Amino acid sequence: MTPARQIRELADGLRTAFGGSNATGRVRDFDGWTGRASREGDADGGYDHTRTVQEYYDLCTELMVWGWGESLHFAPLSQGESLEDSKIRHQRLMMSKLELRPGMAVVDIGCGIGGPMRRVAREARVGVVGVNASEVQCNKARDLNEAAGIASMTECLQCSFMDMSVIADQTFDRGYAIESTCHADDKVAAFAEIHRVLKPGALLWGQEMCMTDLYDPGSNRHRAIERELRRGIALKDIATFGEVNRALEAAGFEVLEGADLAVHQGSAEAPWYQPMETPRGLPGGLRRTPMGRKALRWGLRIAELLGAFPKGSAEVVALLDRTANAYVAGGKTGIFTPLYCFVARRPVD
Repeated sequence: MTPARQIRELADGLRTAFGGSNATGRVRDFDGWTGRASREGDADGGYDHTRTVQEYYDLCTELMVWGWGESLHFAPLSQGESLEDSKIRHQRLMMSKLELRPGMAVVDIGCGIGGPMRRVAREARVGVVGVNASEVQCNKARDLNEAAGIASMTECLQCSFMDMSVIADQTFDRGYAIESTCHADDKVAAFAEIHRVLKPGALLWGQEMCMTDLYDPGSNRHRAIERELRRGIALKDIATFGEVNRALEAAGFEVLEGADLAVHQGSAEAPWYQPMETPRGLPGGLRRTPMGRKALRWGLRIAELLGAFPKGSAEVVALLDRTANAYVAGGKTGIFTPLYCFVARRPVD
């Protein structure tokens, strides 16, 4: 696909995602979500964190895909390996841990636009049902699944994973949740709902964004990074590894294994945040770097004035740029990881 066509498709995708609205105001409203969340118990009331997360993805998905590809998650990196190849390798690790067999029914919790779903369905020959509260992402996932020729093997349900009442108890043989349950405002309740839709004996793979043991709540610098991560990724809280495990157990799961896959094992590996810092060793990565994000933001400002892009496009880039900086800061200090990966089982009743 030529760069000109890529730009046209990005503009069209943003128009569809924004639905004719001026996204500038929506981004500014999103930026204030932490204040609204802190007033949850006050007379104002009515704060809905699921809606905040949905708005985040409705605004940001098209630009996330532009910079990150169809699989919107982090992966352990190897030097010289493309970001896409790293994500494929990581998804295949997940598939092996889940011990998938042809014909199984699998649930993808917070499926994004279905990048992992398509690989799981094609390579493991299983049926996959994705759950996603974002209409923008669900529609895109369905279109991409159809284009990939796997519409008969996949489905995308638009609902929150906090309430999957449209799904019967004990429906799925396996499940996975890649950087999705970190958005839950009640992690035990989220895992309990996933537990409900899995069959006894079913395995669950999860990938959580967590604060590491290096996080010092007494450090102003650490607290500032943690606040910026929560604000920019729509995370009401950022759990520790132990908190994730305890929430799983409280929901009825048996935790079989858990590890931070961001921990480097040798010189062949690269830090997980490298794609947002430098294009070195990651082909095609210039658009993800600080310089690339800055150039895109100013280019979109001009394009908005000319009517080539919808209003607010540059503001969404600014939001993503600020969040990318927080990711890098969290990674460099070692206090944050998006790669705490676990395998859990719903015990046989």
